[in-house]
Amino acid sequence: MKLTIFGATGGIGTAACREAIRRGYEVTAVVRDAGRLAEDVREGAEVLVADVMDPAAVESAVEGRDAVLSCLGTRDGRAATTVHTRSATSIIEGMRAAGTRRLLTVSAAAPYPDPGDGFVGGRIVKPLVTKILERPFEDLVRADTLIENADGIDWTLVRPPMLQDGPPTGTCRLGLDLAPVKARRIRRADVAAAMLDLAGDPKAIGHVAWVAS
Repeated sequence: MKLTIFGATGGIGTAACREAIRRGYEVTAVVRDAGRLAEDVREGAEVLVADVMDPAAVESAVEGRDAVLSCLGTRDGRAATTVHTRSATSIIEGMRAAGTRRLLTVSAAAPYPDPGDGFVGGRIVKPLVTKILERPFEDLVRADTLIENADGIDWTLVRPPMLQDGPPTGTCRLGLDLAPVKARRIRRADVAAAMLDLAGDPKAIGHVAWVAS
């Protein structure tokens, strides 16, 4: 499989690059600063320094790819941001121009209610987290809506709960359009592996993939 991965220096992006290389996939890691890329990823992937906000650069990065993974995030904490909406708009435009259809994007569980949340998760934890991260989550939700309504894009939104560091556990519970029961946390490396599994799964196209450990 030929993949382009945006956000390759982040936690999920780095893990996705490593796992894709381990599986023998052809990986293009798109970064703003190649110096921040993990050494093993630099050795195993094609490294492309490009601006994800430039649709022309995106077009070049995704042309001929089987799938595109967007693992972008914001490091601005609680501040207002447009990182998600601007990058989603650019990636969609670039993919359309290149004729590349398959897109998997990291979303988040916290802004979205789910029947499986239970009283504590649904009434206390999620509202609290969403309030704290209100402005970045507003941007994320707008980006999710853009992707869900993007003509010509075979999208999957990957929606994890609280993210944790550490090596992959090899365990991931998946629910299409419905979160697994007690979906409270997952390691970034397991999210990355799930995204790679979903990239080749046509049943996931046009669906939200809720993941949890």
